This record gives sequence, C-alpha cells and structure tokens, in this order.
Amino acid sequence: MSTRSSDETSGLRALGNKGGSPVPQQGPGQSLLEAFPNRFPHRDYVISISFPEFTSLCPVTGQPDFGTIVLEYIPGKLCVESKSFKLYMFAYRDHHSFMETIANTVLEDICGLLNPAWARVRGLFVPRGGTRIHVFAEQFSPDLSAERLAEIRAAVHEWKCEADPHRG
Repeated sequence: MSTRSSDETSGLRALGNKGGSPVPQQGPGQSLLEAFPNRFPHRDYVISISFPEFTSLCPVTGQPDFGTIVLEYIPGKLCVESKSFKLYMFAYRDHHSFMETIANTVLEDICGLLNPAWARVRGLFVPRGGTRIHVFAEQFSPDLSAERLAEIRAAVHEWKCEADPHRG
C-alpha cells in the first residue's frame, strides 16, 4: 500500500504531463518554471539541482557549448519543481547566448520565481578551443533583515565549505 505526503501539487502542470513535446519550442524563460510550497520554511536548508546535460549555442559562431548547470538555493516560501527546471534547461538547446549571460539569466529567473533567501548558479562549461569557463552567479534576498542576512550568510558559508572542502 502506498502513502502520500501533504505536499501541495495541484498547481503543477509539467509534472505528470505525459503529452506534448519534451523540449519546449519557445526559448528559455521564467514562464517555463513552476514552484510548489516549501513545507519547511522555518528551517534553513539547501536544495542543490545539477543538470549535467546542458547545451546551448554560441551567439557569434553558432557552435555548441556543453556543460553542467548547478542550482543551489535556500528556499523561502517556494521550491522549484524539478521537471519544470529540466524543461527550462532543455529550452537552452537551440538558444544562442554567452555562458556568462546564461548563468546570470538562470539566477534571475529562479530568484524572480522563488524569492529564495539565497541562490547560486554555477555554470561549469566543457572546454572549447582549449579554454574552460566556469561562471558563478549568486544572490541574497534583498528582503532580509541585517540579522537574518547574517544567519543566511553563515549557512551559505558552511554549505560552500562542506560542498568544496578545499575552499576552507
């Protein structure tokens, strides 16, 4: 016998939608992302989503760029639904954009949808032409009090040290 949590799923469209194209036909945009209520807003915790099959196109040459996009955030009232995030990432496949723009756009779209206490997007791109580019974009919520911001910064520092023990 299966059981169910009390997660709120009634407003989600992408998850469970077995019809339609798996890759969005329009370009990337915040409208592709969906959110559900955070059941634990009283607790600071980090959600990390890694998308290792990211592809996009160079806006000048049209050559493909490959990489891993990692989204890390401390949710506020909302969490991003993972299938909608996957479809959002797929929307970049035929999108011409610089790597720096992609990382910052993903951060802006996530923050616009969720208003997390903190979010970071890491674009870890595969070398092309002998050059490896990694782009890190980060944002703290502007709505935090000074005391709350200090708590979030401490939690983020701890997360970063645990995620990369060589950072110290």
